[in-house]
Amino acid sequence: MLEFKRVIQTNVIIKTIVNVLVYYPTSANLNYFWNFGSLAGLCLLIQIITGIFLAMHYVPHADLAFLSVEHIMRDVNNGWLLRYVHANGASFFFLVVYIHVFKGVFHASYVFPRHFLWCSGVTILLLMILTAFLGYVLPWGQMSFWAATVITNLASAVPLVGNKIVFWLWGGFAVDNATLNRFFSLHYLLPFVIAALAVLHIVFLHEHGSSSPTGLPPKIDNVSFSPYFIVKDLFGFWVFFIFFFIFVFFYPNVLGHTDNYIPANPLVTPTHIVPEWYFLPFYAILRSIPDKLMGVISLLNSILVLLIIPFVFNTEKLNKGFLHSSRHKFLFWIFFFNCLVLGWIGGKSIETPYYEIGQVATIFYFAYFFILFVFDLINTREVVVSKKIMGSDFLDYFSLKNKNFRNEFEFWGFVLNLAYISSQNFFSTLFFFHNFYTLFLINKNKFNSVKFFRF
Repeated sequence: MLEFKRVIQTNVIIKTIVNVLVYYPTSANLNYFWNFGSLAGLCLLIQIITGIFLAMHYVPHADLAFLSVEHIMRDVNNGWLLRYVHANGASFFFLVVYIHVFKGVFHASYVFPRHFLWCSGVTILLLMILTAFLGYVLPWGQMSFWAATVITNLASAVPLVGNKIVFWLWGGFAVDNATLNRFFSLHYLLPFVIAALAVLHIVFLHEHGSSSPTGLPPKIDNVSFSPYFIVKDLFGFWVFFIFFFIFVFFYPNVLGHTDNYIPANPLVTPTHIVPEWYFLPFYAILRSIPDKLMGVISLLNSILVLLIIPFVFNTEKLNKGFLHSSRHKFLFWIFFFNCLVLGWIGGKSIETPYYEIGQVATIFYFAYFFILFVFDLINTREVVVSKKIMGSDFLDYFSLKNKNFRNEFEFWGFVLNLAYISSQNFFSTLFFFHNFYTLFLINKNKFNSVKFFRF
């Protein structure tokens, strides 16, 4: 045992892993929504492992790609399992990450000092979207081929050089063998870039700690990561695998499209081109804008706006009470259901009333962040005005009314200091009586000199 402890203390790698998984201080208030970060890491690991084995049998050639996928399904030992785990794993990966992002928006995890943590997470999401699109093309079915054609053609909206960019992406004058080769190469490479960014994401997380659902600073009411949250994560993994394998073994194709089991044919266009479900909200935003260039800009901004919000908010004077208020929660749930509406509209054809509903939902998607910014300005002004009226020192003392006192002298000294600060103006004096009464309620059974009072 002593030798094992010595190895832990001297080996830098083992010591770092132990500090991360065992001794890392974590807020005791974290609920199961905080499990989705570790679940995202698990999904990434599953995708990388299954992807490596699938790449051993896949042939990135326009004439052989579809046949190689069928070869994996029919001839390779357990190849069907590898492919279904990889295909459904992508859907569950996005589901987990979307819940993780919505949790971050709800609890305002993007505000200072976690803005770099948030930005690294949004960058991972962008790379995930790119990687998933590249992977969707590889089976070389009808939907794969035409999705590649439609999405790469969006680059033609760029003024002056748009067509040149499209030909450069294709590697020729149409989606063909060169396109498939470069898409396969990038699809194999990008998951390792995402893994590197995930490590950086964890480093940023450990720099300032996880946010708390109560809004308290990370150093208050901490417990060690092990065993409390390791057990919680393991339970989350167990529940995740139950639902995951239900889809893999019983409904492996329910999240895909039947047209992708038809070999790619450049001469036959599908009746309705639909991307994977996790792209549908962004696809709905793209289709809701009549102008092609503005549609592409709106599509990009729908993700980049998440990258901007940490730097838009006045983080130094931010009223965090608003972020946990009923107004913010009400706005968030409207935003959440609006995203669900966008996903539903993305799977519908472009016709009345779906087109009009999509436009309204697109407008509110961007309006949500503007409304949040306006409320932030209003509440920041309220904080500044309140500090001018009551005094910033008084607010600091008022926020510490629940602090623990080591002895009676410290308690009464705190009360006297609070009384002095509160007497500086009339408004502070009014708040002092409430604070004074609260202090006695909390400490009336703790100190003998306070027990004299009966409330």
